[in-house]
Amino acid sequence: MASTSRTPTGRGRGGRGGGSSSLAPPPSTLPLIIEEFFIVVYEDPLVKKALPKKFAGYLDGQEPAKVYLRAADCGPRLWTVEVLFDGQDRMYLDKGWKNFAITQGVDFGCFLHFKYEGDGVVTVKVFDKTMCRKYYYSDDEDTDDKSDDDVKPCIHPL
Repeated sequence: MASTSRTPTGRGRGGRGGGSSSLAPPPSTLPLIIEEFFIVVYEDPLVKKALPKKFAGYLDGQEPAKVYLRAADCGPRLWTVEVLFDGQDRMYLDKGWKNFAITQGVDFGCFLHFKYEGDGVVTVKVFDKTMCRKYYYSDDEDTDDKSDDDVKPCIHPL
């Protein structure tokens, strides 16, 4: 009985053209893009909030004076929040944060997920102490002709 060895076609290390090709540069050469991060509220939820140093570093040279927080699934409402930088790579959400935190039910032990959307807009998802997402809705969600002045904050928990 003769033994035959079969090599499947189209598989293995070889490729057409004989050269090796790389689809993406090594991770160390990719630009650093930080658009999502989280914080856990371990202290008073209404005082200024420190954001991760790595995110502050991402904004290095483009430090905004304010950001616009949007509660996820809360319509077009934006909360203007002033931003402080301490000169030691720390960024804080300051004036305006308290109003956002009260409106969104941020409390001790909450988990906050932030997503930087660009142009100073940051979407925030709030999770409670049980790590379940808090959902809110606006009384005006059923109307199609909203102006910024007509939009109410999302203050009604489901």
